Amino acid sequence: MINKTNAPAKYRPKGLSVLYEDRDVIVIDKPAGLLTVGTEREKSRTAQSILNDYVRKGNARSRERVYIVHRLDRETSGILVFARTEQAKRYLQDSWTETKKSYLAIVHGRLTPLQGMISSYLVENSAFSVYSTSDASKGKLSHTAYRTLKEARGFSLLEIDLLTGRKHQIRVHVSEKGHPVVGDKKYGKQGDGCQWLALHAYSIAFTHPVTGKRLSFKTEIPEYFSRLLGNFKSVSPAAKEHPDKIKI
Repeated sequence: MINKTNAPAKYRPKGLSVLYEDRDVIVIDKPAGLLTVGTEREKSRTAQSILNDYVRKGNARSRERVYIVHRLDRETSGILVFARTEQAKRYLQDSWTETKKSYLAIVHGRLTPLQGMISSYLVENSAFSVYSTSDASKGKLSHTAYRTLKEARGFSLLEIDLLTGRKHQIRVHVSEKGHPVVGDKKYGKQGDGCQWLALHAYSIAFTHPVTGKRLSFKTEIPEYFSRLLGNFKSVSPAAKEHPDKIKI
């Protein structure tokens, strides 16, 4: 692992946390509200641009850069993996089905059953909204495994294993089940009073593109999650068996 203190303070990434870095990969904790990569409207303030500045250490002529491996929605916080080389990027993307990704989400209501699998064919329309279709020729088969960890105040805290990585998959699946993510202005309840989308990429595990070592990372739960949760009661056997896994 590179010693991050080697970089002058003014070149260290501002607005995000570096969880791990070496010459092949960088793993960060992205805050809610920050784009992964630039758009036509916003190109300068993104996770990618911040990290590009960081790896160049202020040298405008440097060819150092980071490469996009996967993305998180702007409103979603949590773990993002970037590659430092094109070879590392290709390896990580080609082996992405072996990557294990877990999310935490606070949703409206109480799910029945408390744990299960949501599966459907997802398709995107011309307005860039994603929805389920019964036509397998139009949509991509998508699987979202969920487990209720805690519940109170009309909310449920879910741990979600993303088995396929479609655009807006988690948000669409729980919304169509009748339990949208709190703060989801696109697929959720209008005016639910939450400023941030209560969806957080909590953990990730993947194989290092060079060493072949299995790496795994977890993050802290965002502070706004804790404000929403209050004094929840555990309802999941998994939460009782592993009380230290998720701390609220």
